[in-house]
Amino acid sequence: MKILLLGKNGQVGWELQRALAPLGELTACDFDTGGGLQADFSRPETLPALIRGAAPDLIVNAAAHTAVDKAESEPELARTLNATAPGVIAREAAARGALLVHYSTDYVFDGSGSLPRDEDAATGPLSVYGRTKLEGEDLIRASGCLHLILRTSWVYAARGGNFARTMLKLAAERDALNVIHDQVGAPTGADLLADVTAHAARRVLDTPGLAGTYHCAAAGETSWFDYARFVIEWARAHGQAVKVTPDAVRAIPTSAYPTPARRPLNSRLSTTRLQAGFGLRLPHWQPGVERMLEEITAR
Repeated sequence: MKILLLGKNGQVGWELQRALAPLGELTACDFDTGGGLQADFSRPETLPALIRGAAPDLIVNAAAHTAVDKAESEPELARTLNATAPGVIAREAAARGALLVHYSTDYVFDGSGSLPRDEDAATGPLSVYGRTKLEGEDLIRASGCLHLILRTSWVYAARGGNFARTMLKLAAERDALNVIHDQVGAPTGADLLADVTAHAARRVLDTPGLAGTYHCAAAGETSWFDYARFVIEWARAHGQAVKVTPDAVRAIPTSAYPTPARRPLNSRLSTTRLQAGFGLRLPHWQPGVERMLEEITAR
């Protein structure tokens, strides 16, 4: 089987290189691949030639415009990267009968209420990022290609920046931290997403009836405030140099920390369909975060 991975240098793309390699012949590319194949999502018209040259049976798209606040000031670029380019890829996948795996987000919802949303819940994005990701989903479905859309939330990885790394840095510099308490979700590791992708893609290729849209996030839930306290408690227990105590982390509402893009308050995603359809049990968020903390603090 030939596999084409787009967006190999992002957090999820980096883990996908590992997870997809056992499935077949992997070609991985990004916007800048240091002389290798280039996947320039800002020029969607160049993507068909890339796909035809790779002749994949499986296309995994981990590329996106993920700078949520910046997207508010560059909506056309966000739309090109998050909607137009995936639509082009989907049409090429349909033309050659390839499976397309694509990642979406809890930002396609409005974040109201307090219950986990399933895949059939009404959408209502609050931001340019959310609207363009939803348009990308719609274009993929409209293409008629065999597809697997995985919506996820609060993605982190040991490689690159993440919330936990930021909290550790600030906790070493300051005596107290203010962290938002009214946004709730599940921190989800890029490694978990990559492993689920490899498993689910193989199953869909064997059983095309499993194709469709699924929610994929770690089990459990937390707020950014409680997430920060968890990170700091772990750091203190493991001898890290932090000045802030867990009690010095103060809860603030989203309204006290305005940003260009509105965030959904409720990022809870129901993963029942994914777990039942693919015979999986998604792990709780804490062990993955602990493992990531061990990796980034050992460097």
